[in-house]
Amino acid sequence: MFIRMIAKAFLRQWKKMLMIAFTIALGSSLATAMLSVMFDVSDKVNEELKAYGANITVVPKDASVINELYDVDGENVSGAYLREDELGNIKTIFWAFNIVDYAPFTAAEAALNGEKDVQVEGTWFNHHMELPTGEELDAGVTSLRSWWDITEGDWIDEQADEGSHVCMVGTALAESEGISAGDVITLEGSEASLEFTVKGIFDAGGEEDDYIYTVLDDAQELAGLDGCVDSIEVSALTTPDNELAEKAAKDPSSLSVAQYEVWYCTAYVSSICYQIQEVITDSVASAVRQVADSEGQILDKTQLLMVLITILSMVGAALGICNLVTASVMERSGEIGLMKAIGAHNGAITGLILTEIMCTAVLGGIVGFFAGLGFAQIIGHTVFSSAISIRPMVVPVVAVLVAAVTLIGSIPAIRMLLSLKPTEVLHGR
Repeated sequence: MFIRMIAKAFLRQWKKMLMIAFTIALGSSLATAMLSVMFDVSDKVNEELKAYGANITVVPKDASVINELYDVDGENVSGAYLREDELGNIKTIFWAFNIVDYAPFTAAEAALNGEKDVQVEGTWFNHHMELPTGEELDAGVTSLRSWWDITEGDWIDEQADEGSHVCMVGTALAESEGISAGDVITLEGSEASLEFTVKGIFDAGGEEDDYIYTVLDDAQELAGLDGCVDSIEVSALTTPDNELAEKAAKDPSSLSVAQYEVWYCTAYVSSICYQIQEVITDSVASAVRQVADSEGQILDKTQLLMVLITILSMVGAALGICNLVTASVMERSGEIGLMKAIGAHNGAITGLILTEIMCTAVLGGIVGFFAGLGFAQIIGHTVFSSAISIRPMVVPVVAVLVAAVTLIGSIPAIRMLLSLKPTEVLHGR
């Protein structure tokens, strides 16, 4: 009998039930899309921000101390260097998969064509290396400095240009010295003199426009620094800092064992820096605070926006359900009054109405969920140019939200139902 009454209610009021399902579907689709994006937005935003440079720098311990004491950031006046043969160790740390890219730098002073003193920066461009783990990696400034504008020529290709001396010249230096892509220049360092073919002219928009960039081995040969590296820039996917991360950044030894495990096994920028220091001898790794802080703020604001949109969508769905269910109860007031008159209790009638609404909610929620997954992919491809990873936890969260919104939206109608008096309703009052 109970099932028959529900079936007849659906047949008699199918239009209203369809509207309720549609309202729930809209709310659940928006909630599903926003929650899917919110749970995946951390990696997406991090990947987008990585296009704007490194967020971790690694320097020799002695150089770090001198830089702090005498404010000579960017200059290696300590005579201490990192070891080139340890560069692959960076991809062996606990958070190796979060290391998106990195590049070493070695500076050399040289005379351009025997006249003008210039700074030469040796680095990787698209350096191919085999890691201790057996994996292979292409890393370097080609992707780490993706915002550079190549005004003439092209990037250095370490594989294609192997065996030849090539370089890239900043626009300011190229203009002042009349250098163009394809020219041959001579650089005389403290230990060697080499002829370079200018592969490209770049515009970095900063002091680098007065520099010459070449492959790491050539800069080391000019300065007589075989196997030595001044610094390393690392681009890593990180988790926004919290109180634990800030405490650990000051002194990891102040953490309890449980806190240390949580911190070490979370991709905070401070824990990644700490792990890099463990694998690079006598090094100090530190976050580029402007980049790291911006990442955390952008992620927090983006996630807050997603939460607010989800809440507003659920509030809108609840209001729509409230109006539709109330209208349905008013239309069925005669039927409800008759059920009360023949002995039906308020609990039984409430259960009948709620069962009808919840069955409708399940239908609308399922349709809305799959529609939301589609909306999430549209957002992912439109905003981030990649698919959104669907997290399993979205399913129970959306289910709970749909159930809660349906029940909350039904409360006014249930209160009206409980207050109906059979004698008044059946006499048309």
